[in-house]
Amino acid sequence: MTLFGRPLAEIGPVVSMALCAGAVPLLVLFRKLPNLREATSLLVAVTNFALVLFLYDAWKRGVPIGTHIATLAPGFQLAFRADALGLLFALVASGLWILNTLYSIGYMRAHHEQHQTRFYACFALSIAAVMGAAFAKNAFTMFAAYEVLSLVTYPLVIHAQTPEARAGAKRYLTYLLGTSIGFQLPALFLVWHLGNGSLDFTTGGLLHGSTASAGLLTFTFVLYVAGLAKCAVMPFHGWLPAAMVAPTPVSALLHAVAVVKMGVFGVSRVVLDVFGTDTLSRIGANDILIGAACFTIVVASLIALAQDNLKRRLAYSTISQLSYVLLGVALLVPAGVTGGIAHIGAHAVSKITLFFAAGAIYVAVHKTKVSELDGLARRMPITMTAFAVGALAMIGLPPAATMISKDWLLKGAAAGPNVFVLVVLGTSALLNAAYFLPIVWRAFFKPLPEGAPTGRQEAPWPCVVALAATALLTIALFLFPDGLLHLAQEAAGYVATHGGGH
Repeated sequence: MTLFGRPLAEIGPVVSMALCAGAVPLLVLFRKLPNLREATSLLVAVTNFALVLFLYDAWKRGVPIGTHIATLAPGFQLAFRADALGLLFALVASGLWILNTLYSIGYMRAHHEQHQTRFYACFALSIAAVMGAAFAKNAFTMFAAYEVLSLVTYPLVIHAQTPEARAGAKRYLTYLLGTSIGFQLPALFLVWHLGNGSLDFTTGGLLHGSTASAGLLTFTFVLYVAGLAKCAVMPFHGWLPAAMVAPTPVSALLHAVAVVKMGVFGVSRVVLDVFGTDTLSRIGANDILIGAACFTIVVASLIALAQDNLKRRLAYSTISQLSYVLLGVALLVPAGVTGGIAHIGAHAVSKITLFFAAGAIYVAVHKTKVSELDGLARRMPITMTAFAVGALAMIGLPPAATMISKDWLLKGAAAGPNVFVLVVLGTSALLNAAYFLPIVWRAFFKPLPEGAPTGRQEAPWPCVVALAATALLTIALFLFPDGLLHLAQEAAGYVATHGGGH
């Protein structure tokens, strides 16, 4: 299949970005025709997912994927390619964009939200940036996509334009741009210097075999990870709870589809394709990431326990769960890396279910606090059943996809002298149960408050269909995990070839 005289697979990553960004003029054109505007958004999302599936199939068949766009300076190129890690990220983001768009239609209309055209336009630009990062061939291209994503999601965070929204959006942009420019950009130049003028992602690590001192390599690694604040590792997590002032579909985008996944995806790239497991194992820099991840997993869960606001509890849960990905890749063993990367997809479908449910509760019954959910399953059985599936996923219990990824993480931790990591994972599971199961118990087993309405009152059907679909997808990935694990194992495969670990 060709396009503009070139094989579609070759230019597929660029076509994907252009398709998403190209939707914006149409969305603006149809701003006074909401049915057509939303149909356009949905159609583009479906088309983009189909294109990513096409690229995945081409990659499996060994077809070359990727193209060079421009060289801005020696070693600083805008170039794209496809590999297992990038395809996993692209499939998750493009697939969930469809369901998020469907959900948004019900949510935004039910709330009679202002600036809906801007909302859908910025959503499309966000996915274009994610596709750019997913298919980036080098660290400079990923950095450019990372920065674009920060900028185009800012209008989504400030959407309500209230004083609270403005304050949250300011914090959001300050954290993300401040860390990327202050830490990630200098790290990029250091990698370019240490990599002899190259920034290309390389199997086994661009800096594999580097003769630089352990101190310089460790400094560069820490600087790079600190610059990827979208991964929300503490103490660079404050932007995420602040961004909860945004509408729920935006929260779902931030926590499941795009922003936070961009962060953990970026760290995975840095570990696997910039430094490499041999280099990090030799200098022991991965232990710093293990320590930061373990601290974040436990502390964020403890903070979540104290949150009565449902979205804030989910936000701190996300901060904790993201560090499972960081922990997995930092273990530098095949099972750990596989579990960490698989958790990108497993967590995405589970956490978006929880945010969809939280938004549906707000739309239907205007409840925002955990303490207000007594007996709610009687009024919103579909929504609360989906929430229960997502809650089980956060704990790592069946029938949820995260049980698979967390099982691989446990295997990775057990593969070396990582008793502390095993203790952290066990403690995290108990803490997750402590702040999710009471919500489920309240909704299903406590009576409705006296005088509360007793009739069924679900959110608008697009919201219900979307949250039911993501809950079913969470279960499906548990029952049929082979596709997710295949991509995760392919991304981690060279770890077994090159060694790594302690």
